[in-house]
Amino acid sequence: MFEKLELTRMAQSMAAHAGARLGVIAQNVANADTPGYRTQDIPDFASVYDAQGLEMRATRPGHLGGAVAMVDLAPYATGGSESPNGNSVSLEQEMVKSVETRQEHEMALAIYRATSDVIRASLGSRR
Repeated sequence: MFEKLELTRMAQSMAAHAGARLGVIAQNVANADTPGYRTQDIPDFASVYDAQGLEMRATRPGHLGGAVAMVDLAPYATGGSESPNGNSVSLEQEMVKSVETRQEHEMALAIYRATSDVIRASLGSRR
């Protein structure tokens, strides 16, 4: 029942994306002292999520661009200044990214909880 709801599917996709990004961030932090390591990241959720047939109404030409499928989450090297050993990891930037990603994950869980509460209320059951 829950998997047929678009909002629930979106929240699950957002949580999965946050988990994948946290994995890449953890890899960056773990390699902060590895000579020649290049910082990696994955595309943000909004750029990779596909609403699969659900189209929003555009209010002006070019307002809503088409979404792409959430399939390519392969890490890519990001820019940044290199240390003398060729490493481009900035622990400060990785911490900021981890906080943003944690907030994304918490939002996904909040959406999922709210959706579950609405469904329970509509079915007349209580927690």
